[in-house]
Amino acid sequence: MNIPASSFNDSSERRSSLLRSLSDYSKQHRAAHWTGSFAKFLEAIFPADPHGLARSSHQYVWDMMRAEGFDDTKGRLRCQLFEDELYGINDTIERLVDYFKAASAGSEVGRRLLLLLGPPSGGKSTLVILLKRGLEEYSHTDAGAMYAIHGCPVHESPLHLVPHTLRAQFRNSYGIDIAGELCPRCVSRLAQEFSGDFMQMPVERLFISEAGRVGVGTYAPHDPTTADIADLVGSVDLSKVSEYGDEGDPRAWSWSGAVFAASRGMLEMIEILKVKREFLYLLLTLTQEKNVKVSRFPLIYLDETVVAHTNLAEFRKFLQEAENEALLDRMVIIQVPYTLSYKEEARIYRKLTSSTQAFREVHLDPHALHVAAVFSVLTRLQEGEERDADNVKKVRVYAGEDVEGVPQSEIEKMRARSPDEGLSGVSPRFVINALSNAIIQSHAKSLTTMDVLLALKDGIESDVRIDGKKKRKWVDFLVMVRKDFYNRWVKEDVHKALFVSFEQEAQQLLDKYLDEVEATLDNRSVKDPITGEERKPDERFLRSVEEKIRISESGKLSFRQEVVRKAMGAYKRSEKFTLDNHAPLHDAVEQYLFEQRRDVLRLVSSTTRPDDETRQKISVVEKRLVDEYGYDAHSAREALNYVTSLLAQE
Repeated sequence: MNIPASSFNDSSERRSSLLRSLSDYSKQHRAAHWTGSFAKFLEAIFPADPHGLARSSHQYVWDMMRAEGFDDTKGRLRCQLFEDELYGINDTIERLVDYFKAASAGSEVGRRLLLLLGPPSGGKSTLVILLKRGLEEYSHTDAGAMYAIHGCPVHESPLHLVPHTLRAQFRNSYGIDIAGELCPRCVSRLAQEFSGDFMQMPVERLFISEAGRVGVGTYAPHDPTTADIADLVGSVDLSKVSEYGDEGDPRAWSWSGAVFAASRGMLEMIEILKVKREFLYLLLTLTQEKNVKVSRFPLIYLDETVVAHTNLAEFRKFLQEAENEALLDRMVIIQVPYTLSYKEEARIYRKLTSSTQAFREVHLDPHALHVAAVFSVLTRLQEGEERDADNVKKVRVYAGEDVEGVPQSEIEKMRARSPDEGLSGVSPRFVINALSNAIIQSHAKSLTTMDVLLALKDGIESDVRIDGKKKRKWVDFLVMVRKDFYNRWVKEDVHKALFVSFEQEAQQLLDKYLDEVEATLDNRSVKDPITGEERKPDERFLRSVEEKIRISESGKLSFRQEVVRKAMGAYKRSEKFTLDNHAPLHDAVEQYLFEQRRDVLRLVSSTTRPDDETRQKISVVEKRLVDEYGYDAHSAREALNYVTSLLAQE
């Protein structure tokens, strides 16, 4: 097999570019290091940015988020830090942004423990991971420069060296307040090594690192009966007691606890409600008072942001215990539900599948992930008396689609009526597991939408955690997804593939409809574009389009007026009125054109023994499905066969 030389050149150039990027990144991180005495720090470093170097942990996180940038799209504030990793939970991210904005301003929420609450695989851990990753990167930038007392076990701010008697003068000079006390280890070191001369205390540039346990601490609960609070605050190092002669000597203390590692940054508490109550009180005191009490030492000042997360089952147990009321009062709780937009849910699947080798080797047809996403959203809707049609409307509205009779302004009211939607149902992990099993069992290199629906059905029926009633309901959801979503999508694809220029023909039909409607509403005649003769508006044509989406005779006037209003709105914005401007009319035009090609489609896709001409037509349709609509050869043939079977049933 001959491989073009250009391929080797392109590959070599990409590798060289990667090496240059890695080298530049390494140089940038090495160049930022700085060490010196506290005197040199005050002289050379501090005057350039006194407010930035006196930031609290909440202010630091907020500045990091601002440095990442915000995108205010359609009135929804989105933080770029989460943009490429978290989908469909904009409300949650907005509340998180509001929390840090308020905490950084010095409000009382900064003295509350932040608790992320939601179902499994909903994005809680990913949210915290992104915050930690953002802090690590930000600490290497000029704007995120942070300094600490060299060798301090809690990497505390050098400003703690300023005596209390001089802090008022410091505030008058720089306009900042110094909060905090030296840790016991630095107090001992200052007296023993520097004879109290705090100006000689060494200072260094600090870089946040979870792996290095600097500015990021993580605690995961284990067996409550053996859990030791030393995991959070450390303990006496017996090997050093004999050396220093006193268990109360700070040098004989192991400062390895997670709260010390997190000082100046963030402490992550995984499944926080599974820990002992004494752990919770320690954490809440830490957030409220910014200090912890360790045996044999005075209060130790620690400034850090505590972010915890837990699932709904543990939270409900916690609520049932009356003595937890005081603890709850010191928490800010942000729900992290599953997304209710099937489009955003499909993005989650695409991200998960793109990171797995097995999925990268398998072609998924263009609707495979979307049907799985619609099914997931249906399982997350609040159970009630809604009919199937109501649930279908809900799914489409939550995805931002225009649905007749349901304005977008109704979304907030719908969610207010069903506050628990998104807190239960199928997780992304369930769907990915089902798809993985389908790939492994079939050894297929191409999965169609029908394959995905069957894989989900097998996943439901084989899951022992799901009771029989719920299994039947979820299987019914799969049927609903196929009938109300996939059938429409695949028919549209095949329909468009039959046209040489679908978009052009659809736009022409839309323009004709709009001309006829405007003439009808204005009670005027229409000029025939070919003959130039004046004629009455074509009511038969208008009704043939409108009936495709069940617009009644009595409702046609209001529908037409709405279409003209939207068209006028587009014109005022100097935009062309297209099918994307009106979803119901979009469906009507597509169905109208589809009816015109129904006989051709039957001929193309249902001939038992096609002749050369018919085979050529089939080949052209399949090629367009592959080239323009995301199918491969196998899924294109399956789509044609499926649409043929639908036509036979109509």
